[in-house]
Amino acid sequence: RLHAKAWLFRRRTGFDTAYVGSSNLSRAALLDGLEWNVRLSSVATPAVIDKFEATFDAYWNDVAFETYDPDSDSDRLDEALAQAGGTASSTDFKINISGLQVRPFPHQRDMLERLSAERDIRGRHRNLLVAATGTGKTVMAALDYRELSKQAASGRPRLLFVAHRKEILKQSLRTYREVLVDASFGELLHGGADPQDWNHVFASVQSLNVQRLEQLAPDHFDVIVIDEFHHATASTYRRVIEHFTPKELLGLTATPERMDGLNVQDEFFDGRIAAEMRLWEALENDLLSPFHYFGIPDGTDLTNLTWQKGSYADQELGNLLTGNDARARIIVKQIRDKISDPGGMRALGFCVTKAHAHFMADYFRKAGFQAAALDSDSSAEVRARALSDLQAGELQVIFSVDLFNEGLDIPDVDTLLLLRPTNSATVFLQQLGRGLRRTETKPVLTVLDFIGQHRAEFRFEEQFRAMTNLSRNRLVEHIERGFPQLPSGCQIILEGKARKLVLDNIRTQLSATVKTLVKEVKEYSTPLLADYLRESRREIKELYKSSNSWTLVLRRAGLAAEPAPPGEETLLKRVHAFLHVDDPERAQAYLSLLADDAPSYEELDQTGQAYARMLFFNLWDNAGGFTTYTEGLAALRPQRALRDELRQVLSYVIDRADHVPIPLSDGLGTVPLKVHSSYNRSEILAALGIARFGGQMPRSFAQGVQWAEEFQTDALLITLEKDEKDFSPTVRYKDYAISPNLFHWESQNATSPDSATGKRYRQHADRGTHVLLFMRRYANTDTGKSQPWMLLGPATYVEHTGSKPMAITWHLDHPIPADVWSYSAAIQAS
Repeated sequence: RLHAKAWLFRRRTGFDTAYVGSSNLSRAALLDGLEWNVRLSSVATPAVIDKFEATFDAYWNDVAFETYDPDSDSDRLDEALAQAGGTASSTDFKINISGLQVRPFPHQRDMLERLSAERDIRGRHRNLLVAATGTGKTVMAALDYRELSKQAASGRPRLLFVAHRKEILKQSLRTYREVLVDASFGELLHGGADPQDWNHVFASVQSLNVQRLEQLAPDHFDVIVIDEFHHATASTYRRVIEHFTPKELLGLTATPERMDGLNVQDEFFDGRIAAEMRLWEALENDLLSPFHYFGIPDGTDLTNLTWQKGSYADQELGNLLTGNDARARIIVKQIRDKISDPGGMRALGFCVTKAHAHFMADYFRKAGFQAAALDSDSSAEVRARALSDLQAGELQVIFSVDLFNEGLDIPDVDTLLLLRPTNSATVFLQQLGRGLRRTETKPVLTVLDFIGQHRAEFRFEEQFRAMTNLSRNRLVEHIERGFPQLPSGCQIILEGKARKLVLDNIRTQLSATVKTLVKEVKEYSTPLLADYLRESRREIKELYKSSNSWTLVLRRAGLAAEPAPPGEETLLKRVHAFLHVDDPERAQAYLSLLADDAPSYEELDQTGQAYARMLFFNLWDNAGGFTTYTEGLAALRPQRALRDELRQVLSYVIDRADHVPIPLSDGLGTVPLKVHSSYNRSEILAALGIARFGGQMPRSFAQGVQWAEEFQTDALLITLEKDEKDFSPTVRYKDYAISPNLFHWESQNATSPDSATGKRYRQHADRGTHVLLFMRRYANTDTGKSQPWMLLGPATYVEHTGSKPMAITWHLDHPIPADVWSYSAAIQAS
């Protein structure tokens, strides 16, 4: 994996030099030979040198690399090389002899963290994990089981792993053995193989017949994992699911959508997917085929169609597109323009109605293509033959209606024709997923999306955010600049008028006014925030842009009966300061203080009073003219609408938290902050005893560091991307993650190693003081509000370089969550 062709020379003079190139480091290569090399210097290109060093440090500290000692590691290396070269003897179940612990890739760690959040925060123990084929679903299940085993009070939990083929069972058993580093783990139940202990069983679904199930108690297994869970509606799988009552049920699938229109998450998991691989993660990890997406204007006017339940009326849309020869002509022309070999393409076209699919197939056949249409009326034989013909190259395109099932997941599909608009990111990703399987013969997936003139309610941002992981404001910037930061090999090209249509549409959503929101709320006629957000598909932060609030919108829509009490308007402007609350303990403490029968400040215990101060300063960041916390909290009693809105907000946001909070310890156990939870300035200062009556007010706090005397703690508040111009060519590497447990931080300019502050940083472990790192990506959110910080946790001084400022490396007690690591790491895809 390591092929070093880059060299950095640090000099005491400060005039550092780097060489990057294809040649070896020799005089002939660097001076005389015809070689391609680049020489960089800290004087001419300091930003590149900084990134060079940051990248090297990140690789050096990556857990995938370890120090090699010939005396102790030579045998391991010889064995590993023999195994890699195919000369080592092996059996079906031989575990990895390298001695390395199996660790998740970042995308796997991210999914496992979200799975833990479902269990630990929301108490859900029937969960579905969705990830593309080839992304390591079985490894994730095995790593999850390893973690459950660590948490178990007595021994490993009893496990049942269910699959439908012997080959899958044998490979899965080997995976579990490697992850657990236990060559004797597990038993097979398949064909003639019969378990002896029945503690850890890898069973074919066929072997779990009625007679076998009758011999096993419903609670016999603690953990059940079912592979290819999209088969779960079949009777063989259903009887297993309905018989057992495990403590944990985990379903694994690449395609939760079924041919009959049902999703397995709706039938078995209350409509929820616990963890789904994000598209950009899979692309950045080279797990899926790169795509070239073309947004092509087709001239269709959709503005007069009926809009209902978040989408166009299917029949009206189908009538408009069926028989539309002009649009079909554009589609054929674009295929001939964009596809190098149209005769050799394997394409899927997604249509609105059966009539639309058959019209497109007829038109394409007249244009000289081999085309077919499939829909729910097509027999199983017709579907199977069409799919076989497409795979064999005898068909160039299949047009289908809502057939997002596993049968259409043909790896060789290299072209997608998006012939119907979708307002759902989920449906868009389902369509995209049909062509993203990697194959040796498919260098890239070509996606042709035909874009018309839409109603104001239609939202292009859904699909573009799904492809890019960009917030709405930053999505506009990237569209304007031609998407400069996509994963390697991917392109998004908006042609001609399509670019303006998309930009205008997204900007319209960005500028949604109270008037727009009031109109929508009247249409949905619901006083419940969660219902409105679900129906409108708006994000909660959109509602709280500027000085908006749910209560304000309800009052203007005529859906709030009680008149507004004095002071309500000012307090409603602070509701946005609760959108980030993501740990259950804090949410419950706030909910208790907002209840009709809330306790007084004096009745609370020490932790309760700390949360009360956090709530108080979150509502009144300048103390609000009060002289006691009791007085301030009592002022909330008449504010019934405010309290009801805050309760709805807190319930909504805590149901979407992604990270499991970890309590502080080692002298900070009484601080009401949780590692990997998010806090704004008011909450941080109140929790650390800095914000108080007669002392520091959160509103007047502007610095990025703070010494908290009461807890003997340095709080470092880090903003990663200080320059709002995301496309600056000279990004400075001051603050970044070197590894999940190491963080590089630059102090304030006046801090030297021998100053009082510098000594406190360097000597904090000996002095018994603490350092807490808080980090956020940007200073502000899309809506212009201050972005909260995530507490990365307690940190320990490792080393430093420089003076005024000091560049300090901190070791974090807890690894950075995978999704946060993806944007805080020195090495990022761009």
